[in-house]
Formats: sequence, C-alpha cells, structure tokens
Amino acid sequence: MQAQTFTLDDAGPATAGHAASIKFFHWATVIAIVAAAAAVLLRELIDDKTLRLILIETHRSFGVVVLMLMAGRLVARRVSGHASAAQDLGPLPRIGAALTHLALYGLMAGLPLLGWALTNANGKAVRLLGLIELPRIVAADLDLADSLADWHLRAAWALLIMVLAHAGAALWHHFFRRDAVLVAMLPRRR
Repeated sequence: MQAQTFTLDDAGPATAGHAASIKFFHWATVIAIVAAAAAVLLRELIDDKTLRLILIETHRSFGVVVLMLMAGRLVARRVSGHASAAQDLGPLPRIGAALTHLALYGLMAGLPLLGWALTNANGKAVRLLGLIELPRIVAADLDLADSLADWHLRAAWALLIMVLAHAGAALWHHFFRRDAVLVAMLPRRR
C-alpha cells in the first residue's frame, strides 16, 4: 500500500499554504532567534569563562544567521509574492498585520546589526561560526558600546513583544476565526 501525501496546497484555496521558500525562511528564522536567545540567556547562568565565551560567540553567530535569513526571506518574498490566507479581513486588521510584519522585519534585521555594532564598539570582531571574521561596522568606542548595549537590550525586548503578538494573532486566527492563517505557514504534512 502506497502512503498518501497531503500538502496544504492540495486542500484548495481556502487553506493554500505559503511558498515552500517562505515557510523555510520563517521557521529557520524562528530557530535561529530561539538559539541566539537561548545562548545569551544560558550564558548568564554559567560561571565558567570559556563556556561563557563560547555562548556569546554562539549568540553572535546566530545573530548573523538571522541577518542572512532575513536577506533570503526578502528575496523569497519578492520572488514568490505575498499570499494572504485571511482574505476576508477588513482594512484595519490588514493594516495592523502589515505594521506588525514591518516591525518584526525591522527588529529581526536591526537587532543583529545593533549586536554587531556593539561587538565592534567593544573592540571585538564578529565571526560567523567562529571562523569567518566579518567587517567592522563601527570603530572601538566604549561610550558608544554602552549606548548600543542599551539599544540592543531594548530591541530584544521589543522583538519578544512583537513575536508574542505575532504568535498570539496566529493562534487567534486558528482557534477563534478558524481560518487558514496559521495552517498556511505550517510545513507540509505527509
């Protein structure tokens, strides 16, 4: 007996999913952000200096990965277009969704750039996977580093708030509106 494959695209226009590339960049970005956050939070619980260094380098590397995924995401979105699974929303919710996505994109790009600048301002280089040294975007400046540290922390909190709002909206669509917004972003089921 041959196993049947079900894809969201097979379910018809009411539950059509986003392009595979959009889903890939969405979920890869989620994983990279969670990994970056986990590394920096775990670092606060560790006393061992070497392990703390490894964790901050891991945090920085995942920040660079988020930047690369954001670039890929913008290209994928440009190529595949934007498909909305909630066609019946009124203008106000559509504007709210667009502004939320714009804020998320800005924070997902801005937060790693702030971290990169912060690292450079502290006189350190940013390395991807600990191997590839990236160009410095600011000169060493401890006063600037202090300011950037504050901005980086504020941006991290803002991103957390926006991610929670985004996830809450997806759950609201799924459980209360019972539309295809959440399902459209889920990976294909086999």
